[in-house]
Amino acid sequence: MNYSDILQAFNLTIFQWVAIAFAAFVLGLSKSGIKGIGIIIILVLAFVFGEKASTGILLPMLIVADIFAVVYYNKHAKWNYIWKLMPAMVIGVLVGVWVGNDISEELFKRIMAIIIIGSVFIMFYTERKPLNDVPNNVWFASSMGFLAGFSTMVGNLAGPIANIYFLATRLPKNEFIGTAAWLFFIINVFKLPFHFFVWHTVSVESLVLNSVLIPFVIIGFFLGAYAVRLISNVNYRRFILVVTAVGGVIMLFR
Repeated sequence: MNYSDILQAFNLTIFQWVAIAFAAFVLGLSKSGIKGIGIIIILVLAFVFGEKASTGILLPMLIVADIFAVVYYNKHAKWNYIWKLMPAMVIGVLVGVWVGNDISEELFKRIMAIIIIGSVFIMFYTERKPLNDVPNNVWFASSMGFLAGFSTMVGNLAGPIANIYFLATRLPKNEFIGTAAWLFFIINVFKLPFHFFVWHTVSVESLVLNSVLIPFVIIGFFLGAYAVRLISNVNYRRFILVVTAVGGVIMLFR
């Protein structure tokens, strides 16, 4: 099959092409440091491709966006926080590989929907919780790392969970973004072989599709990197939280 034949084999409508291009654009925005919008990407791709397949469609685009993020924010990364999270996060990924490989698509969908809804509650909670009330110790880091690792493998949904840990660090904005960028770049590259060889959700065909969508990721990243210096997160985050919660409920029961 040639390039165009592979793309046509996905049988996407014009509306679906627009939706996934928008999701890729939003991915770029989210990786530039605009927090709170990442779950929308997962919802869009899950509705178009199915829950499990969408995780493999998204992962290569995440890695590309991570590369831009680590280059742009590299000097701001704080590696001591990364090393605290990484061991438990790796264990969480491995558990996620095992769980996700042995369950039906229906159960996978329900686990993913529950994680999405739980992530929304976590985001609401951390919006209201004073920073000095968030624990910051090795057990807290390990539990957050495990949950983030499991969530990122099952649905690329580690962001809200990892953000709880980063709130506890009290890092300034750029350090927060740079540290998270390196953490997710490392863990996403670690996940890639499992998607290739165990779940088979990343393939030559999915990479061809990624090649069409990655320019939207790059455009979103550079626009987001500019906007992150200007934008106030409060109102749009509330809107995204509500829309995401509704999407998670729809995914759970559809």
